[in-house]
Amino acid sequence: MKPEIEKLKTLVDNTDNLVFFGGAGVSTESGIPDFRSVDGLYHQQWDDPPETILSHTYYMRRTEEFYRFYRAKLLCPGAKPNAAHRKLAEWEKEGKLRAVITQNIDGLHQAAGSREVLELHGSTLRNYCESCGKLYGLDAVLNSTGVPRCSCGGRLKPDVVLYEEGLDERTLTRAVNYIANADVLIIAGTSLAVYPAAGLVNYYRGTKLVVINKTPLRDDLGADLVITGAVGEVLSQL
Repeated sequence: MKPEIEKLKTLVDNTDNLVFFGGAGVSTESGIPDFRSVDGLYHQQWDDPPETILSHTYYMRRTEEFYRFYRAKLLCPGAKPNAAHRKLAEWEKEGKLRAVITQNIDGLHQAAGSREVLELHGSTLRNYCESCGKLYGLDAVLNSTGVPRCSCGGRLKPDVVLYEEGLDERTLTRAVNYIANADVLIIAGTSLAVYPAAGLVNYYRGTKLVVINKTPLRDDLGADLVITGAVGEVLSQL
């Protein structure tokens, strides 16, 4: 076992107050594309940039085109939890992990068995009618064409946070509380480029900050342990 993995194992073994903050890199090993890597969504050809298509303005003005991209690129119904998701669920069951705070919208943490999951950007598994509020699952969008509609005729909207939309205040408050009071904080699979979610890590006041990522993060984090690699590959060694 490499020294950095041994150090991470020691940190995890000796805590009952671990918080995990993860991004797209947690799910890439499940076959879900990220946004900013060489093969990510931001580097694929489309009529408009993904950050434009996934904005509130674009959704309101060009809803059918939004859904064409959304179905093609953001819905991954066959994806399964990977080693990272499973290890986190295991830690929670063992009483080590307090919460998973995720920027992902795929629901894979819950599928692996994690219970305390704070979804900063919502979930593709949930949809609601903009007219009557009725809730729908993934199939309502996946098995529809054009703009999906409610039984009342209203337009369905994914329960995901689009660009130009604010994060849920209650979820943010809970995330800040978990991070501020964590003994060990693991930041994994994220470029920390999307705010305000990325700013949450600044609330950590402990001395056991771990970063697991394929590429370096910003220097001002002051991480106590940096492990370069795929998240699932790293956590599967523990």
